[in-house]
Amino acid sequence: MKVLYEKIKKLADDRGVSINQIESDLGFSRGSIYKWDKNVPSVFKIKQVADYFGITVDSLINGDG
Repeated sequence: MKVLYEKIKKLADDRGVSINQIESDLGFSRGSIYKWDKNVPSVFKIKQVADYFGITVDSLINGDG
């Protein structure tokens, strides 16, 4: 899942927002997205992040967005 974290980090960087800000905005615990490089997040959380960036889950996972 490290690839997923890296994609989220790139999206965040491209939009000028920090991972900590995303976690705060979505009500995730601090550091939870970072942990996705080792732990598989729930589909619900992946969907929340995709919605946050205005992209589909498929785009987030496959990098098409």
